[in-house]
Amino acid sequence: MASAPGSPVRVRFCPSPTGNPHVGLVRTALFNWAFAKHHQGTLVFRIEDTDAARDSEESYAQLLDSMRWLGFDWDEGPEIGGPHAPYRQSQRMDIYKDVARKLLDGGHAYHCYCSQEELDSRREAARAAGRPSGYDGHCRDLSEARVAEYKAQGREPIVRFRMPDETITFTDLVRGELTFTPENVPDYGIVRANGAPLYTLVNPVDDALMEITHVLRGEDLLSSTPRQIALYKALIELGLAKEIPAFGHLPYVMGEGNKKLSKRDPQSSLNLYRERGFLPEGLLNYLSLLGWSLSADQDVFSTDEMVAAFDIADVQPNPARFDLKKCEAINGDHIRMLDVKDFTERCAPWLKAPFAPWAPEAFDEAKWQAIAPHAQTRLKVLSEITDNVDFLFLPEPVFDEASWNKAMKEGSDALLRTAREKLDAADWTSPESLKEAVLAAGEAHGLKLGKAQAPVRVAVTGRTVGLPLFESLEVLGKEKTLARIDAALAKLAV
Repeated sequence: MASAPGSPVRVRFCPSPTGNPHVGLVRTALFNWAFAKHHQGTLVFRIEDTDAARDSEESYAQLLDSMRWLGFDWDEGPEIGGPHAPYRQSQRMDIYKDVARKLLDGGHAYHCYCSQEELDSRREAARAAGRPSGYDGHCRDLSEARVAEYKAQGREPIVRFRMPDETITFTDLVRGELTFTPENVPDYGIVRANGAPLYTLVNPVDDALMEITHVLRGEDLLSSTPRQIALYKALIELGLAKEIPAFGHLPYVMGEGNKKLSKRDPQSSLNLYRERGFLPEGLLNYLSLLGWSLSADQDVFSTDEMVAAFDIADVQPNPARFDLKKCEAINGDHIRMLDVKDFTERCAPWLKAPFAPWAPEAFDEAKWQAIAPHAQTRLKVLSEITDNVDFLFLPEPVFDEASWNKAMKEGSDALLRTAREKLDAADWTSPESLKEAVLAAGEAHGLKLGKAQAPVRVAVTGRTVGLPLFESLEVLGKEKTLARIDAALAKLAV
């Protein structure tokens, strides 16, 4: 069933343009992309946009933008073209119509005139009798007289594929050998009564005509695989397909409560991660761990390392749980792996409107460049940079009252006065000198450095946690630092 030995690998990623991309969808794209790259194969990017009620040009544009942001360079598809164009299903309707006609003419499909009410009634009767409740083949072999009767009644038929009366067995690349018996795979619809082709037809037809060798897709589509294998055999018989592709069904991505992560879950939206400042390489690193691993002792790696090692046989069939905290931690590791210049450039969107709370003219490039190496060691996502450096560019710190109350204990005013005196006399070209000044102030009041620096940090930055304090003071400068300590003393005196 799998592609012939030595035949070039051709995989596809074929989303529908229906809203924000889902991280489960991204994981599927990643595994297809990595598989193609690993085998020096071809990634076909195809748009399944036959659902006019749900698809939109806005979502289509968003899909392409997301693919570019993630770094998924496709070899055939929209904006690139290729030998099997067009790559949008809405532009391939004549192809599907022709294939449906050939399936009908070849006896692989037939017209079904059953109404929905009749189908529901027979299914209910089958369930009551303990029989399989799928389509019962009522219209498989209608007489000409019965067809004429149905037509006279004004019934518009759908087209059903005629499943062979045989057991279908295939080897799933992730799950091993699977078997489906005929009673569990009934005939199924491939064209609606209005002539619109269904997913059950267009997806395998496109895979066949585009010569896809490996279909890597979500576990939720596993039940449709025996139907597609039967359709492939018919297409091969009709000369429309060369081979049946190998199938690999990827594990579910689970959210909270042991439920499959759905589009309704906030943490499922790719846009959320972009807006929060995840790096594409950090997010992809984490998503690759949802069902696969580079090694037992290495969770952080580059996409190049993943491509070099990726083997679909190593993907685990068990559901994978999405852990946001681990995703953030891995992204933080990737932030620290950037060179400083790259880091400063990637932070740029969060240092200006609408994210930055300071006036554009208040931004100081020299101060930013000076603080950036220290900020890089602390971030999990790039959007955190705004709160971490706002004390540099705002006229005064934004006090978090909880932080203020936590840091400004009894005696804090005396400590701040001593710290101000020591800092005024310190060498401001050395963070170590500033540290010694605050340490000395603490010792004068019987406090260790940790306790002594807390009121200073809140007075200068407005927060109890943040970037390394003494490097921050150096970048802010002596004049502003002392002025903010004075302002804090005034606030304490009220």
